[in-house]
Amino acid sequence: MHEYPLTQNIIEMAEGYAKAENPGEDVKVKKIVLVIGEASGIAGECLRLYFDIIAENTLCEGASLEIESVKPMLKCGSCGELFVRKPFSFECACGGEGEPTQTGREFYIKLIEVE
Repeated sequence: MHEYPLTQNIIEMAEGYAKAENPGEDVKVKKIVLVIGEASGIAGECLRLYFDIIAENTLCEGASLEIESVKPMLKCGSCGELFVRKPFSFECACGGEGEPTQTGREFYIKLIEVE
């Protein structure tokens, strides 16, 4: 349920950006691109569901919402390589043990396109 207020904030930020970049002009947000890590705890599909409803009668009405997903990565303690964890294993290709990283926990607006 925390996706609802997040969606409201995304719309507010996009509107603020559109107005700041085009002061005094009649503008509309055309597209928003989000980056969401699969380990962030944020459900992209919920954001998408709420977006059209919350965007009604705003500068974001009719805008497309694109979501780029980022897989969580582990870092090998032996060779230092980043890798995607295989099910039931933390083992790197070199045989070393992987440790969690921040990759896959992202959540940010990558792009706001205005017309």
